[in-house]
This record gives sequence, structure tokens and C-alpha cells, in this order.
Amino acid sequence: MITAVLVTVSGCGLFADEPGAPEITNDFLGKLASGDVQGAAGMTDDPNDAKEALEKFRGALKPEKLTSKVDQLRKNGDTAAEASVTLDWDLGKGRHWSYPTKFEVRQEGDTWKVRWASSVPHPKLAPQQTIKLTELKPDPAPVLDRDGTPLLAPERVVSVLLVPKEAGDVAAVAKTLGEALTPLDKAITQQSIVDGAAKTPDGQAYQVAALRDPDYQTVKPKIYELPGVRFSSQTSLLAPSRTFGSQVLPAIRKAVEDEIAGHTGFRVATVDAQGNEVDELHQQAPEPAKAVNTALSRVVQTAAEDAVEPVQQPTMLVAIQPSTGDILAVAQNDAADAQGALALTGRFPPGSTMKAVSALAAIQSGKVNADTPLPCPGKTTIAGRRIVPNSNEFEKGTIPLRSAFAFSCNTTFAQLAVDMPPDLLTNTALSLGLGVDFDIAGLTTITGSVPPADDVVERAEDAFGQGKVLASPFGMALVSASIAKGSMPTPQLLRGKDTKADKQPAAPTALDPVRQMMREVVDYGTAPQLKPYGDVRGKTGTAQFGDGVHSHGWFTGYRGDVAFATLVLSGETSTPAVDVAARFLKALP
Repeated sequence: MITAVLVTVSGCGLFADEPGAPEITNDFLGKLASGDVQGAAGMTDDPNDAKEALEKFRGALKPEKLTSKVDQLRKNGDTAAEASVTLDWDLGKGRHWSYPTKFEVRQEGDTWKVRWASSVPHPKLAPQQTIKLTELKPDPAPVLDRDGTPLLAPERVVSVLLVPKEAGDVAAVAKTLGEALTPLDKAITQQSIVDGAAKTPDGQAYQVAALRDPDYQTVKPKIYELPGVRFSSQTSLLAPSRTFGSQVLPAIRKAVEDEIAGHTGFRVATVDAQGNEVDELHQQAPEPAKAVNTALSRVVQTAAEDAVEPVQQPTMLVAIQPSTGDILAVAQNDAADAQGALALTGRFPPGSTMKAVSALAAIQSGKVNADTPLPCPGKTTIAGRRIVPNSNEFEKGTIPLRSAFAFSCNTTFAQLAVDMPPDLLTNTALSLGLGVDFDIAGLTTITGSVPPADDVVERAEDAFGQGKVLASPFGMALVSASIAKGSMPTPQLLRGKDTKADKQPAAPTALDPVRQMMREVVDYGTAPQLKPYGDVRGKTGTAQFGDGVHSHGWFTGYRGDVAFATLVLSGETSTPAVDVAARFLKALP
């Protein structure tokens, strides 16, 4: 947007009886301010040169607005005057360039003209010169974890470019490039380079790779002298590795891109006809932004990524701090990344991890406690039409509820659900965060859903995590965080940006026995692999999906102030998920 501004005239020695000099001065500056270069040039005694010079001057600046002020108009005889003016160029983004300049106006017959000179737009502009504006961008501000350790930090990135027209034997150059770059990125091969170069418009460059500076320095001796290969560098905000935080850092970058950009500075210089710089006219330094602080922990994120990486099937882990709701880590292996944001928004049957909710619901109803003897047959029939089996139809006879939980008796929990009201599991799940929808700055999440079940068979299936119940790893991590804290913590990712929840459920009232039951899962139940790793409390889960032939494997739990959930798709049993949990806990301080 270009705005013409009323030009003000002040000073002494004005033409009180000859308005032509002030008028031509005002009109000239007004047209210049409005962007009417041709009109302004037409008011000079050399319209052609003036038009060319002013077009180049304005074209270099691309101003949003020009404000002009006549500081003085001093009479030089009867037919001339010297105008002393201040020009203020508004270049946008809070950038201004303001300076004084002078020009002469003369009367030619009955008409006043601006006497054109190269110095009219700027006093240091000589003949055959114009100006060049260069933006000075600050390095983007880093994104830090909860301890001040960088998660995204400014780094030099070198782009490797291939200009096919200059390369000569493109295949030979591509072969050398591929041999050097494939160890850094398996997707870069001789063939991929040849194919990319073939699709590049004539005369343009094909970007072969964008390398971190240490990687570039490693391969530079092999590729620097290749014909047709060029290099350019820029500063980019990078994670510690290409895959680190793949499901959370890109979203953070997008959410805070304006905050981390800082304020762009600029530099104006005169250049000669060949484009060589002559003199610096002005410089405004860039202003870096302040670092952005997050709830993530690089230590916990690293432990989570190392834990999921060895698994062949899609695997994920989410960790939350119960006391604060801080999201500590979101990790997926490559197989999971290929399917999207499964850890945060995937919806899967939670299997027996749902028994943490069902046990709480049953105890809070007052009909049972952790020591109530209950049958755990190998299979049971619900409403005469649904046979519910235990895994491999194991049976334990009559045992306390705590033992049925530790051994993961589907039959026990299915029978408990028969006498529950249709919405009891729904409301209990909500009290632990499952089914609550959050608006978290920098992140899109789905916790899951536990719909009310009027049908007794559906309710029985829901109680052991089959039925219509669905949850994400994020949702099940929140369940464990809520159990550990005693109420639902509000998840948070970016410091200073509050999370909104669509519901504020009441806190559960019978969590102590559930916490103890979760410990017994580790002591003598289905997760003995976790006994070496301290006071771990949790629940395993195996959830059939599709036609029921295959199953996902789950574990959710907490140790101290770290709650988490792991999920291995098509893990068949909970063992792979428990193994992920073991690697994760072993790596934490």
C-alpha cells in the first residue's frame, strides 16, 4: 500500500507573494509519495532521466509509504529556490529510513520546475548510480526444552545444486554426487539425481540435497569441484537429528514461526552501473527474537525415541508429567511415522489397559473393593449371546479383584460391567481425561472416546477395551497421569500458552486401590519385566482389531512424576509394548 501524505512547509525566506515555488515543491513530493513517478518526473526539467532514476530508486525500496516534510524553502534570487526536505520511507515490518535531502526549483517562463540532479532522491547519489536494499534477517530464535536445552536451534545449511546445462556428463556427475551423499540420505542416488535434473527447466538448478554444515564439510572434498555443481547456504532452525521429535517439533515450529522470526533489519547502499557497491547509506540491525520455551524434555524424548526405534511394527510412546500436565515426549518409529500422527490422534481399541478405568468405576460404585472375591473363569457368556474368553482361556478360580486386575481377567471385568449403569464407564473415563477434547497450542490431539452403552454385551466388551471404546497413546498416557496425580492434569506444550479443555470433569475418589493394583501388575502380574526399574505402576493390554485375528499391544503406567503409554501395532501380545516401556524406563535418570 502506498499513501500520499500532505507535505508541510516550514522555515524562512519563503515566497509569500510567489506561490509557485512552494506549490511545485509540494506537488513534486506529493506525486513521489503517491507512487506517481511519471507525474513527479514530469515536474522536473529532465523528465526522462528523472523518471528512470526515480523508478529505480522506488523499485529498490518497494516502500509501503513515503512521508515528506519541507523543512525550508529558501529564495535564491527572483526565479529560484532551494528546498530542504526530509524523506521518511516506511519499508514495512517496522522498518523506516529517514534522511534530509535538497533540491532546487526554478522558474522557466511562467512555470516552475524541479531542477533534476541525481542527488534529488538522496544527497549521496551520484550520476549513473542507484541504490540497493538488502534485508538483514536475524537468526531464528531457538526452541528450548524444559531445562533450557535446544530442541530446535539455528544451524548453517548448505544446499547442493546441480545445473544440468553446465554439468556436461550429467550421469557421471550424478554418480559422484550419489556416492558421496547416499551415506547421508539413502533417498539420494545417482538415479534420483538424474531423474530430478531431467525435470528441471533449462538453465535452472536442481536441488540435490540440503546438508547440515558438518555433513557438508565431510563430503565437500568429493563434490566441490564437480562441473555444474553449485552451493548456497542459509541459516535454518533444525532439530538435533532429521527424525528427532518428528511428531511434535514441526507443529511447534509452525505454531511459533512468527515469534521466532524476530525483526528483519536492512541495509541501503549506492551501486554503480555495473552493480558494484559504492557507499553504505543506512543500516538497521536485525533484532533476534527471544527463545521459545516448551514443556518437552530432550532427555525424555531421546529415551522415548530410543525405546521405540528397534521395533519393526509401527510403535509409539507418549510421556506426560502428572503434576503439571507437561507433555514430556512424543515418539514414533519410522513405521509409525509413515502412517501419520498415530501417537497423538490415532484411535485404537485400548484392550485391557481400559481395565484401569473399569476397576476405578467398579470400586467407586461401592459394590466391590480391591479385596472382593470374584470369579475368573476361562470364559464367560454375557446375556446368553456373547462368549468372552481370557487370553488362551486361562482360569484362576475365585480371586480378589486386585488379582483379577494383575492377571488381566477379561471374564471378571466383563461380568462387573453387566451391573454398571450405561454411562458409568463414560463418566469414569472422563474423570481420567479419556474423552476430553483439548485445544493445545502447538499440537493437535485426540484422547479417545468411551460412549455410553445401553446394550449389556457392548458394555461388557467396553470394560476390557474392546467394544466401541477407542483411545490414542496420548489419551492412555493422560489416564495414567490422572491416576498418578489424583485428578486430570491439563496437558501443556508451549510455555505461556494455556490449554483449553471442553470439559472439566470431577476428580476420581477411589484411586489409592487402583494405584496399588497397578503395582501388582508389575509385582506378580502381566508386566514382570518392569520390576528392575523402580516403583513402576501400570496396566498391560492386548486389543484385537479388524477380523480379530491380530492384536495390538499396549502398556500404560507411571513411575514417579512420569506417566506414559506405549502401543505396538500388530504386536499380537502386550510383551513388545512392555519391552518398549522397559527400555524407556531404563534410559531415564
